[in-house]
Amino acid sequence: MSRETARIAAPIAGDQLYNQRARVALPLLVRQAEAGKPITYSDLAEELGMPNPRNLNYPLGSIGSTLESLSALWAEKIPPIQCLVFNKNTGLPGEGINFFLREWGDFKSLPRRRQKEVVAGAHALIYAYPRWEAVLEVLPLPSAAPNFATVVSEASRDRGGGGESDEHRILKEYVAKNPQCIGLPSSVSAGSNEVSLPSGDCLDVSFRASDEWVAAEVKSALSNAADVVRGMFQCVKYRAVMEAVQAAEGRAREARAVLVLEGPFAQELIPLRNVLGIEVFENISPKSSRG
Repeated sequence: MSRETARIAAPIAGDQLYNQRARVALPLLVRQAEAGKPITYSDLAEELGMPNPRNLNYPLGSIGSTLESLSALWAEKIPPIQCLVFNKNTGLPGEGINFFLREWGDFKSLPRRRQKEVVAGAHALIYAYPRWEAVLEVLPLPSAAPNFATVVSEASRDRGGGGESDEHRILKEYVAKNPQCIGLPSSVSAGSNEVSLPSGDCLDVSFRASDEWVAAEVKSALSNAADVVRGMFQCVKYRAVMEAVQAAEGRAREARAVLVLEGPFAQELIPLRNVLGIEVFENISPKSSRG
């Protein structure tokens, strides 16, 4: 590493725990940037093995400072990739992003609508930036480029079999009656099962809230890993179709498709979940609710 590169890397090359976490987190954020997907604080913390997402503020600040120093050395603007990390409740990065978005004005004082527009603009620059791999190389940090060929191939081959199981039917009916189990407010009415889409697909559960349309793809405890992977890709498809339906009906395009598992979510599938941008709710069991 040259003297200049060492100086640039200093914020991320230290011995503190947050420096160590920053070195692991940056390649993951580059992976998300190249996939065109933001990531929640909780999902990134889980992939990093951090019990408390709030502790990401220092690692992300370290990443931001490192990129600003590298921008000065290269005489080009490197977008604040840490802006990809957002709070699932607000849809926005944490307060620490204020400094790194200063070119857009006083971000903290902007109204929520304008903040989301600024963040969307920053995301567009992050996705379009062509030198993320060069950033990792100069620091130097390993690439976290995903390779899920094996699990995707298994999901493509293993299509399951037979009709709907009792376990699947019971789970989807439970989710429909309990929207709070997937984070929806108590004000949301019970959902509907087996809702048809114009693509010929059928949603396990559909909720129509005032400002968004939420679909739940459910997998009972009988589902194997291949079926769970297939469920994640089904969520990608459903989300796209639902947004198209909203557009065709002249409505706002707020649509989500989440995956609901009766059992636990496999640790080895966390990177794929994050690359696809899928929200997963695990251990949702009608049996436990009956005590």
